Amino acid sequence: MLVVGGRKVTEDRSPQVLIKRWGGYWQAPELRAAGIAILCGAMVAACSHGRPKGATLSLRQPVTGSASAEIQAKASVFRPFAPKVKTFWDQDYLFVESNGLPDHRMMVGITAWQQQVPLPQDYTGENAWRIPLRPISATDLLSAKTHFFRGAIALAANGVPIFNPIKNDGVTDTYLAGELDEFGGHSGRGDDYHYHIAPIHLAKRVGKGNPIAFALDGYPIFGLTEPDGSPVSKLDEFNGHEITGKPGNVVGYHYHATRNYPYINGGFHGNVTESGGQVDPQPRIDPLRPAGEPLPGATITGFDRPRPGAYSLTYTIQRETRNLNYALLPDGSYRFDSIDGTGKTQSNSYRPRPARGL
Repeated sequence: MLVVGGRKVTEDRSPQVLIKRWGGYWQAPELRAAGIAILCGAMVAACSHGRPKGATLSLRQPVTGSASAEIQAKASVFRPFAPKVKTFWDQDYLFVESNGLPDHRMMVGITAWQQQVPLPQDYTGENAWRIPLRPISATDLLSAKTHFFRGAIALAANGVPIFNPIKNDGVTDTYLAGELDEFGGHSGRGDDYHYHIAPIHLAKRVGKGNPIAFALDGYPIFGLTEPDGSPVSKLDEFNGHEITGKPGNVVGYHYHATRNYPYINGGFHGNVTESGGQVDPQPRIDPLRPAGEPLPGATITGFDRPRPGAYSLTYTIQRETRNLNYALLPDGSYRFDSIDGTGKTQSNSYRPRPARGL
C-alpha cells in the first residue's frame, strides 16, 4: 500500500514484493513482521530523495466487502493487458499505470505527419491515470466541441489515453485530416502516443459486455453495440445514454463509440475540473526533444520494433522511402537516426530532462 499525496492506495496484483521508481509502492503480506519493518525502513531511506514531495510509504489491508467488488469490476477491464497495465485504488479513484504504448502497430497510414514518434511515457505513481470509482452527474455539462482541446478526455483499456477528436486548434477533426493511423492514434508534441477516436479494436480483447475505455469522469465507454450485443438506442450529444432494460444490460449512464463524430465521449456527463483547456488533474508529459514540424507530402508506411527499446518508422515523400530509427541507449538517452533514400544518415541524441522536484 502506498500513501501518495496524502491518499492511501492498494494495488490490484497478487502478493509479491514490488519496488517502483518515483514513490513506488510495495505489498508483501507473506513477509514476517520484522522483515516488513526492515524492508520498509530501507526503502524509505533509499527512495526519500526520488519520491514526489509528500509521498510516504505505509501498509494497509486490502479493500474488502462490497467496495472491493465494485473496484475489482472496474479494474477487470484493464486486466487483459496486464502486467503491462497495472491498477490500484483508494476510496475514491481507480489508478491506472502504463507506459502509454499499445501492443499493436502504430503510426501506419498517417498522411499528415508532425514528425513526432511514439515513446514510452511514465504514467506511474503520482503520475498515474485516475478514474473516479463513483461518477457524479454534473449540473453544468461541458462539451468537447468547445472545451478540452488539450490533454486526454478518456483512457482506453490498454492504458493508452484518448484525446478530443478535435485537435488543439479547436477546429480540425484529426481523423478527417489524415493525422491518425489505422487504429485511430498518433503521437503528440511530447512524442506521446494517444488515440483521438474510439479504439473499437479493443472490443475483442476486453470481451463481450465490457467497456473499451473509461471517460475521465468515471463513466464507461462501450463499443458499437450494447453489452448484450443489441443495437444502441438514441444517444445524447455526448454519445451517451442511460438504460435500465433487460438483464445483461448495463444499468446507468454510459458512453458509446461511433464511427462518426464525436467518435467517443463528446463531452462529460459527469463532474470534471477543467484547467488550462484540459481535464485536471491528469498525468504530465515531459518531452524528450523539441516538437517537430509538419512534413507535407509524407505518408507513414511502416513501423517496427526490432528489439526492446528500439523502433523503426518508415515513410515515403516525393517518391523516396526514408527511415527514422530511434533507440534507448544504456545511459538513458535516445539516439535518433534519420536515413534518406540514398542512405545518408543524420543522427541526434536526446537525454531525458531531470525529474521535477529534484
